[in-house]
Amino acid sequence: MRRWFVAFAGVLVLALGVALLAMEERPRAEAVAPLVMPTAGATASNAADSSASPVPTVRPIGDGYRIQIPRLAIDLPIAEGDVERDVVVQQTPESFAFHLPGTAIPGMGSNTYIYAHARRGMFLTLWSARAGDQVVISTPDGVALKYVVAEVHPRVPPEDTSWILPTSSERLTLQTSTGPNRDDPRFVVIAVPA
Repeated sequence: MRRWFVAFAGVLVLALGVALLAMEERPRAEAVAPLVMPTAGATASNAADSSASPVPTVRPIGDGYRIQIPRLAIDLPIAEGDVERDVVVQQTPESFAFHLPGTAIPGMGSNTYIYAHARRGMFLTLWSARAGDQVVISTPDGVALKYVVAEVHPRVPPEDTSWILPTSSERLTLQTSTGPNRDDPRFVVIAVPA
């Protein structure tokens, strides 16, 4: 599990670094064309369309966010991921889901990427997700953002980092591991506003 996470995290860091550099190099004006994901085909749900809105301001997620998926008995606080801690030092805490730095905050109208260990009490039951499952993100001010699982992708190659890029519409991308090896696929679930 540890080797897989290190490999996955390394790929995420590389992709996030490229995405952040691309955002830093462009002017900050609202009229600037957004960073959009490449389209892999008509049914590729991880690709943004050509009418994408401007890239949201990238900021860390604040304290007080929580993710709940009632049917799967997932109920975790969400903390900001830490690339140094999670990748370099390899000390990812348990009992939390993590917001990938650089992705949208829930409710911002783009792609929010949340990951957690595939362990009991964390995202292990995500493996049983199915279309129609309710996902609730509670915000620090008591608002419940409601989503519904739209897609389940049980075998995403670890080198496919397109899932972390901004999208033209609101969504959650939830991710966990499928095995202990660095080449094991990722398990990705997409939820959209209900």
